Amino acid sequence: MGRSASNSGLNPPGLIVERPSIVDGVVEVSGRVAEAVGCCPDCGTPSSSCHSRYVRTLSDLPNSGAVVKLRLSVRRFRCQQRSCRRKTFSEPLAPNIGRRHGRRVARCDGLLHAVGLALGGRPGSRMMKRLAVPWSKDTLLRAVRREAATAGPAPAAKVIGIDDFAWRHGYSYGSIIVDLERRTVIDILPDRQRDTIMFWLKQNPQVRIICRDRGPGYGAAAVEAAPQARQVADRWHLFENASAAFLSAVRSELPQLRKALSPNTPVDPAILSKAERIQWEAAAARELVNEQILALAAQGIPLKAMARTTGLSRQTIRTIVRGQRHDIFPARQSSLDPWLVQLEAEWTGGCHIGAELWRRLRASGFAGSLRVVGEWATRRRRDDQHGQPSGPSLSARTIARGLTVERDSGSARIALVNAAIEAAAPELIAARNLLDRFHAMMRSRDAARLDPWIASAKASKLASFAVGIEADKDAIAAAITEPWSSGQVEGKINRLKLIKRQMFGRANLDLLKARVMAAA
Repeated sequence: MGRSASNSGLNPPGLIVERPSIVDGVVEVSGRVAEAVGCCPDCGTPSSSCHSRYVRTLSDLPNSGAVVKLRLSVRRFRCQQRSCRRKTFSEPLAPNIGRRHGRRVARCDGLLHAVGLALGGRPGSRMMKRLAVPWSKDTLLRAVRREAATAGPAPAAKVIGIDDFAWRHGYSYGSIIVDLERRTVIDILPDRQRDTIMFWLKQNPQVRIICRDRGPGYGAAAVEAAPQARQVADRWHLFENASAAFLSAVRSELPQLRKALSPNTPVDPAILSKAERIQWEAAAARELVNEQILALAAQGIPLKAMARTTGLSRQTIRTIVRGQRHDIFPARQSSLDPWLVQLEAEWTGGCHIGAELWRRLRASGFAGSLRVVGEWATRRRRDDQHGQPSGPSLSARTIARGLTVERDSGSARIALVNAAIEAAAPELIAARNLLDRFHAMMRSRDAARLDPWIASAKASKLASFAVGIEADKDAIAAAITEPWSSGQVEGKINRLKLIKRQMFGRANLDLLKARVMAAA
């Protein structure tokens, strides 16, 4: 049996509530439209002649955790215009009550749209059940798409950033375009093809600044489709490319560096850990292949012929010919990297116990495990015992880090290694100095130093990087002087990836665009 319910807050404006009640835990609100007449949707003639009535049920927002249903007694009117083809029509609901053929009250659309944007389909549907409004995933996605379809076009942007993102990593990519002045996503393109980018740029001739990465695709499309726009290379990618070029230079000098760091003592497999011994054996096998490739290159055999003969890829053969595949112990990013200076200081101070080192790092905020610190202490103790660094300390990445970011850390061990490298490989030190000059030029925003730097770098170990800088010199000069960068674009791509993964990577372009652009 039904119980009387309060009328307060249940009826939207324009309705007359007649019989609110609670039946089986569901709040049912019976009512009717307050208007006395209705207008024909075809001819617009008002009519008060009632033909019949029927009940229309609409879902409403929950009330105190209970599901609310609005049951309206809707009239059908006779059209009073004899020439009208429509003889009867249902009385229309006000826009604040509901849409034609809709099954919920209009004030529910805001909740639907917000939950659909934040959670998507299935997660949003599960949340709606907890909110006592059990709407399906398809209803949520339709609300998101409907709102996106009714939204107006994005404002015209004069300063944009463009970059790619992966639909499927390694197979297909899309493009995201960000208005850098308003910090919003203005479009998402289905691919990164040159024709697609050119079409978009031709549709937006007001663009004056284009921030992009150093890949050739976006730059070539901008040159042809938007000659009026100035291209700006991304500064973060420039720093990253410079570091990668210096790391390649270190790899090319590794054989000579090993002789300088341990002139009389080769690597002894007996003092290596099991993991390091596996790396050492794999490196020995790679060196045999390297010698074979270098011998073929000395005979003048082209890369394609060597690839067919050896079964290696051309990229691998090119790396060997450049002398960049001699790394025995390749280093990976470690959670200890930010704490190496403190570790060295504690070790120099006399603390040689791994557990105690770990406790001291934990007190300073280190979140890694005891095993990581214990392995570092074991390697450090072994290096001191044998009088030479072995294992991962001889990797190209470790040497490059010691020559650059860690050279002023005050570690005596790093200073000794750097002194040996300076005596054995002066070309590498010259490349390091050029890297410092490049960083200083970028930070000082002095574009006048670009041409002298290119001229100096083309005769050094950074020659390939300098050639790439020269080919894209205008965009590099703009990156030095302009305040714009692609940092905002990278942030939007991270958010796009999060939204795409929430939908398990199955989002269509229109739905992904609706969620990303609305959330912006």
